[in-house]
Amino acid sequence: MGDNTSKKIFFYFLISHLIFWTLVPSLTNNNLPRDTIEALAWGSNLDWGFDKHPPLSAFAVEIFYKIFGNQDWAYYFLSQIFVILTFFVVWVFSRELFKNDKYALISVLLLESIYFYNFTTPEFNVNVCQLPFWALAVFYCWKGFKNNKINDWLLFGLFAGFGVLSKYLFIYLLCGIDLFLIYMLIKKKIDLKCLVSLFSFLLILIPHLVWLIENDYITIFYGIHRTSAEFYVGSQSFLNHIEYPVIFLIKQIAILCPFFLLLLFVVKKFKNRLNLNDEKLIFLISINLVPIALVLLTSLLIGIKIRTMWMTPFYLFFGVFALYIFRKNLDFKKIKNFYVIFLILFFISPLVYSINSLSKKNQRIDYPAKEISKVVEKSWNKNFKNTIDIVVGQSWWAGNLSYHLKTRPKYIRGYLDFVSKEIGPNEGIVYIENEKSKLTKVCPGVYFVMHKMYICMVGTK
Repeated sequence: MGDNTSKKIFFYFLISHLIFWTLVPSLTNNNLPRDTIEALAWGSNLDWGFDKHPPLSAFAVEIFYKIFGNQDWAYYFLSQIFVILTFFVVWVFSRELFKNDKYALISVLLLESIYFYNFTTPEFNVNVCQLPFWALAVFYCWKGFKNNKINDWLLFGLFAGFGVLSKYLFIYLLCGIDLFLIYMLIKKKIDLKCLVSLFSFLLILIPHLVWLIENDYITIFYGIHRTSAEFYVGSQSFLNHIEYPVIFLIKQIAILCPFFLLLLFVVKKFKNRLNLNDEKLIFLISINLVPIALVLLTSLLIGIKIRTMWMTPFYLFFGVFALYIFRKNLDFKKIKNFYVIFLILFFISPLVYSINSLSKKNQRIDYPAKEISKVVEKSWNKNFKNTIDIVVGQSWWAGNLSYHLKTRPKYIRGYLDFVSKEIGPNEGIVYIENEKSKLTKVCPGVYFVMHKMYICMVGTK
């Protein structure tokens, strides 16, 4: 297979992935997934941070909302843009490493066997948002190490900053990279020029850090609470330090089973001697194994449960890593079988997604948000003369209203005692809750019930 053929296959793959994973959820889902709605809710009231996450995912969806409005397909498309951009960067990095287009192609196609990069991608969230920045940070760190150019180090810091603005878990990758850089500084393979990356990194983070301080580190405390044992089981136990790491390892092995199945068709034997003086190998270990080991160590020491989806970006360079380790044992005689298994996995994933979406009822993607929003709008116009400016409630219910209502009202989490400072005296407000008792305490407006949701409206008559 020539280099031109490999390039063609790669770009056909990118286009196919983009089309399939934009169309399938657009045709089978009645509503956007929860995390996407939450990002849109934050986007309606943009700030440099939010209680749960840094702001970049909200900025991304809000840009698309300004262009496409409340067209669901646009946000599935946005998610796939992030995914295929990530694939492209991994491919470029692999070409840089191997100087071989065939190896670069295989290293990306292997990723299609990991469900983080297909089945879960329709839901644009912080995990998907950090994917391209994870890949770009790795690529420009490697370029900085090899070429020692200031531009490469600045770009590394820039994309690392965007990664942290996507999700704090990005720090695990940076810890792996930092260990690599420290080791290379000790070995005198690089000089202190790499520290220039801190300038662009901190420059990107300054607005968020200021916001974080002004808001009493709310995002950090949320993360600590989210990872605590009490959040999941209600109590702390010594067994958590054993049980959760073991569960974590079992899940990771299960996730990688299709990956290893595909790998069988290009590797003739898995025995290999590792040269620990090989700079490429050390770098690949630093960006692949070290971050995962640090997550495992966190679970082991603190006794926290690691949610499976948190690991979304951690396997982006596993294809490159596997091919590099076994590069002397690669056998392309069975490459046709590799492509057959790849195509089976490529088509079965959207098929399973469609079946799951269409057959299972009462999922988040079945929530009648459009219907509720139309009734709210009709009732509002009947009772009030001003516009709906604010929606208040949990991010799922209120976020859906913010997304579907024509006025695109700001989403505010909480209730009157919490948000009164943010609400002007003449602003139209809609509260939504699944328990009436919570609303009657704070909302003196017009009530109605729909799909077991209690809605209260306050406006100018």
